[in-house]
Amino acid sequence: MESLLEQTDVVRQKGRRWHRIGNTVFLAVMLGFIVWGGIRYYFPFAEGVKSGKLNYVVYKGLIFKTYEGKLIQSGVTSSASGGVESNEFVFSVAKKEIAEKLMHAGGKTVELRYTEYFGAIPWRGYSRYVVNEIVSISDEKETPEINPVEL
Repeated sequence: MESLLEQTDVVRQKGRRWHRIGNTVFLAVMLGFIVWGGIRYYFPFAEGVKSGKLNYVVYKGLIFKTYEGKLIQSGVTSSASGGVESNEFVFSVAKKEIAEKLMHAGGKTVELRYTEYFGAIPWRGYSRYVVNEIVSISDEKETPEINPVEL
């Protein structure tokens, strides 16, 4: 027959084992959340250039003040006959210098280089799209004339 002291030692060893397993599972779950959050909010999903007429750039926010803007791209034909949709590109601006240049370019045609993330975070901006660079600013985008092809 086991003594009371031996029984308590066995119970303590089982408790330590479950405590160790619980800590390992907890650390694995926390590490998984950290990796998921890092990928979702800090890993760039795509990069590109968009062009269109700059509608506005504003400095807004309650706690985190960020620069937000809207670019109106040229229209595309809608699925309804005879209609045209406006394609809007809503973005955040990474640097104050870029935002100030864009604030003075309202109504002009601009080309902006941006980075797309999986999610937005408040201190970076309210949009998944973050503008990093101004490629060009022009008063009007000239469209080349297309001559009809004779058959």
